[in-house]
Amino acid sequence: MKLETFRTLEAVLHSGTFAGAAKQANVTPSAVSMQMKQLELYMGKPLFDRSGLQARPNRLAHEVADTLRQALHDLEALRAGHSVAVQGVVRLGVIESLQATVLPGMIRFLRERHPRLELRLARGRSASLTAAVQAGDVDAALVAQPPKGGSARLRWTPMLRRELVLLAPPAAKENSVAALFRQYDWIRYDRQTVTGTLANQYVGTHIRQIRGTLEFDSAPAIAALISAGLGISVLQTPDAAMLQTYPMRVVKLGRAAPVLTLSLATRKVDDDNRLVDAVRHAMQAALASYQRQFAVSG
Repeated sequence: MKLETFRTLEAVLHSGTFAGAAKQANVTPSAVSMQMKQLELYMGKPLFDRSGLQARPNRLAHEVADTLRQALHDLEALRAGHSVAVQGVVRLGVIESLQATVLPGMIRFLRERHPRLELRLARGRSASLTAAVQAGDVDAALVAQPPKGGSARLRWTPMLRRELVLLAPPAAKENSVAALFRQYDWIRYDRQTVTGTLANQYVGTHIRQIRGTLEFDSAPAIAALISAGLGISVLQTPDAAMLQTYPMRVVKLGRAAPVLTLSLATRKVDDDNRLVDAVRHAMQAALASYQRQFAVSG
């Protein structure tokens, strides 16, 4: 089995589609499909669910990638004549809503694989953390990537995609999105954010009748208002802890649902920075593990 096949698998997992992986690897989608079929033959088990319009990686696909990710990284280091040991400091920014999701798994991964690598964490919103990466104040940041792709001066590595949903009071009886907007005030999430922009575009395009509106920049505050029956909002799917604290109805928006891309932003000059690369791999492993756990619990 060629090592390039495992790199292609990584590209499929990161981009979400064979076409996206083909673009990253500069090959055709059919070449990606052929490599994945060869890998499935090698494993003796399917790695993708092909029942829908697009092949979707299953749990085994993530496990294969997790198993080989660090080995491939270390092989590249040896091939370049570098020591495998990674040590130093990386300044990492993570938006508030993802810290609990990504940091435990990341830190566990780094302690096991790179105990001499030290993380110095920064907190903030996507816009401020992105600016901090551009200015060199942090080395990398996990942020919401702007819908048009983000600054061309940065390298954007997609890490997680989250579909926006409609959150409604637990006692709401309405079954359609339009009916919920007619019944309740719309509580906007800050329109200066990527999430707020996507939600505003969706509502402007698909909802004809809107009651009064409020606007806040705190997801927990909005959740508290919704749970109390004071409005509805279009936000990321809340985690189990949020729903336990603030019971809400989660209503899917269907095929037109906006999708938020959460990416690791780094400077292009750091493409060969082994410290930043180690953090990138740790984040990918942590989020892959989180998604598997979420899929099982969900």
